[in-house]
Amino acid sequence: MFNNRNMNSDSLCDCGVIHEDVVNRVRKAMPDNESLYNLANLYKLFADNTRLKILWALSCETMCVCDLAVLLGMTKSAISHQLKSLRLCNFVKYEKTGKVVYYSLTDEHVRNIFKIGFEHIYTDTEIQ
Repeated sequence: MFNNRNMNSDSLCDCGVIHEDVVNRVRKAMPDNESLYNLANLYKLFADNTRLKILWALSCETMCVCDLAVLLGMTKSAISHQLKSLRLCNFVKYEKTGKVVYYSLTDEHVRNIFKIGFEHIYTDTEIQ
């Protein structure tokens, strides 16, 4: 994260020169606004502590709403609400067995995002 306290006068650009070749290369590679908007929305899902806990739990085991509610100390309704958001963004999938609905991660992408995130904030943390 950007931190102004780590900035000193040596780290500030004061050249007044525009490096057009650099700007043009980056402009050409820049995703369109809609793609960046969609990416921002993806990351917003990770900005909620409850959703993170649900995703972490589901990265360990397939679970039903009741199990998640007990694990997280929340109501089934609150868990279901969060699962709906995660399902709509294709983070989780479900399978119904009788009256029980089991949730799991859609694929390995979410687990990889967790791993990369923890590697970034804790360089010596190993995630299984």
